[in-house]
Amino acid sequence: MNFVEEMKWRGMIHDIMPGTEEQLQKEMTSAYIGFDPTADSLHIGSLVQIMILVHLQRSGHKPYALVGGATGMVGDPSGKSKERNLLSSDILDHNVACVHNQLARFLDFDCGENSAEMVNNYDWFKEINFLDFIRDVGKHISVNYMMAKDSVKSRLETGMSFTEFTYQLVQGYDFLHLYTEKNCKLQLGGSDQWGNIVTGTELIRRKARGEAFAMTTPLIKKADGTKFGKTEGGNVWLDSERTSPYKFYQYWLNSSDDDAKTYIKIFTLLSEDEITKLISEHEEAPHLRLLQKALGKDVTIRVHSEDPYNRAIEASEILFGKNTAEQLKNIEERDLLDIFEGVPQFEVSMSSIEDGAQIIDLLAQQSQVFASNGEARRMLKSNAVSVNKLKVGEDKLVTTEDLLNEKYVLIQKGKKNYFLLKAI
Repeated sequence: MNFVEEMKWRGMIHDIMPGTEEQLQKEMTSAYIGFDPTADSLHIGSLVQIMILVHLQRSGHKPYALVGGATGMVGDPSGKSKERNLLSSDILDHNVACVHNQLARFLDFDCGENSAEMVNNYDWFKEINFLDFIRDVGKHISVNYMMAKDSVKSRLETGMSFTEFTYQLVQGYDFLHLYTEKNCKLQLGGSDQWGNIVTGTELIRRKARGEAFAMTTPLIKKADGTKFGKTEGGNVWLDSERTSPYKFYQYWLNSSDDDAKTYIKIFTLLSEDEITKLISEHEEAPHLRLLQKALGKDVTIRVHSEDPYNRAIEASEILFGKNTAEQLKNIEERDLLDIFEGVPQFEVSMSSIEDGAQIIDLLAQQSQVFASNGEARRMLKSNAVSVNKLKVGEDKLVTTEDLLNEKYVLIQKGKKNYFLLKAI
């Protein structure tokens, strides 16, 4: 597989240094991408770069994942409007270990000559003192060269610290180190990293008298111009403790048609023919959302495995499927709360439910699902009220048998109005 050609049809090339494709065609080439360990999980924005390394390895080349244990202490100014908080070494060590575990789900670290490797730049920076660095590295890159970078120019009015200003030199040294120690000749990254990457190629040219290459990917945005990977609740994380598999799957399922056509190329390993066919089938019946479902399935299984994907599907059917009363009984508490996030919640008496609570009392007296007993009675008589997805009448007694996860009761009023009662 030709790596550059693969990236081109997938729309994953923004900038590429002359000679890069020729280098990749000439021999197995080692390449790396840096990952920021400022959190204990990567998010789906990082998934773009992870997939680049996956394709690189599938093309027969050797991927290095650099986790910035040292640069994480400094902070990359690229794309930032202000300086971020620096992290302690203990927090960074924890984050690096977590990121390593996530990357191991995607890359093959035991496949022979082109096995993936993970490196941490703290391992070489911890041995370098400041005077050695400015003497042996800093003299090769001029201040004029560093000032010309967009990441610096964009911050001149608001100001940036010397720490952030030197980041490009520190990242450039990473490339130099991997070039000399690992024969790594290519750095990959997002388009906002171009300035930092070419600083590395320049440092290799000037200090090591060598030739290195660079390639970047476009920054992914939604078709409406909003930021990819963001929701009202913040980042969509790869860690299931931060973003549940249900919410993760829903993010992809709720993609617009235009976005799904872009995402299916970037985030899956489906071939060009398979994707072309899938898009064609989707366009014949867009209401079925075949494209979004295929995308959501592929990415959710890759990130979380098949069982969490299946549970996410079951959770989705609670809202939109039929005969879901039993599924609701078996759903985990976290999925239940994720599904009904934002619906009104009311606390009701556990003791009354243990004794058998009249449905009208629960809905009109203990909670505000209905404004009055009369309104509750009218809706119950018209068969417009459900308890845990089952229609009920005004003679219904709610007991502990009705509790979901031993504490919740799901009420549905009409077709679209949901309420969650919590027994305390």
